[in-house]
Amino acid sequence: MKIHEYQGKELFRKYGIAVPRGIPAFSVDEAVKAAEALGGPVWVVKAQIHAGGRGKGGGVKLARSVDEVRGLAKQMLGMQLITHQTGASGQTVRRLLIEEGADIKKELYAAMVVDRASQRVVLMASADGGMDIEEVAAKTPERIHKVYIDPGKGLTDEQANDVARKIGIADAMLPQARTMFEALYRLFEETDASLAEINPLIITGDGKLIALDAKLNFDQNAMFRHPDIVALRDLDEEDPAEVEASKFDLSYISLDGNIGCLVNGAGLAMATMDVIKLYGGEPANFLDVGGGASAEKVTEAFKIMLRNKDLKAILVNIFGGIMRCDVIAQGIIEASKAVSLKVPLVVRMKGTNEQEGKALLAQSGLPIITANDMAEAAQKVVAAARAGATTASQSAVRPN
Repeated sequence: MKIHEYQGKELFRKYGIAVPRGIPAFSVDEAVKAAEALGGPVWVVKAQIHAGGRGKGGGVKLARSVDEVRGLAKQMLGMQLITHQTGASGQTVRRLLIEEGADIKKELYAAMVVDRASQRVVLMASADGGMDIEEVAAKTPERIHKVYIDPGKGLTDEQANDVARKIGIADAMLPQARTMFEALYRLFEETDASLAEINPLIITGDGKLIALDAKLNFDQNAMFRHPDIVALRDLDEEDPAEVEASKFDLSYISLDGNIGCLVNGAGLAMATMDVIKLYGGEPANFLDVGGGASAEKVTEAFKIMLRNKDLKAILVNIFGGIMRCDVIAQGIIEASKAVSLKVPLVVRMKGTNEQEGKALLAQSGLPIITANDMAEAAQKVVAAARAGATTASQSAVRPN
């Protein structure tokens, strides 16, 4: 789960991490009022979307008058902001952060992430903060310093001092650095974050350390412990299909292909997508219905997949362990009828009550294509999708 910069900075303030004064704005008038309330000669108008690279995309601008704030707010609100993280379609800007200007002497970088290899939280820091940090990571990774934190001890003063010195923070500023890094670690641990990033972390002209940006991601599986953070969720920033799927406890992720996948189990779902690609097809989604899929759940899964206008075929791949094949078969039949399914449907099922499930499909009278193994299922669904794509193409060019 992601939150906006201005929300992240509120959490930073709560944990004692210094940030600039700023006010969120949802309209041009609110942006102007925010600038007037902040006062000062310079403001920064920042688009709020769940993606990085906003500065290069034109989503962070400097204003030297209230009239400039008004003009930039008009320009940004409603724009499709395209960055390297949004894809070609971009993301609609619906919120802004109006922030006081900062006297930037030096830009640094700091972040907390989970390192799965060591199974520890790692503090990463670099003297090369700013918009080109990804290039630094790719070309000069030795300039990014890492501290692996013992969960029994937490981030120690010695570790904080050491990494601060390595990124060029003077000894006189070490108390500030320790306070900030240790607060960032506490925030990361206590909120079940998966990423806590400050880019840039700035040194000001008067020798202060300030978090000029705040990027926070959280472990979705732990959010039941944090209703206050869940309340910050902005559904406008998420895929509507994924939002709808979450209401029915379906694990769904949209992809760019044309073959829908309905599978029980995340590992089997990944393998299913792999085998589809092996035979030349492209998955339209990852969809794990879990181990307790009901007919209603399967129906909702079909509805969500069918929202994709590019969908040309569906593959249902079920391993009947806890989930019985006859229950899934009944759900497939009811779902197909409920949504008036018009794209080819390939079903492969193995395991508990497999024969009963296959009998139900055969007796349904629906044009369901069955397969005995994953390779056969993938070949059949790829062929069906190609046939559907060809038909659609012919229909598109057929003269009236």
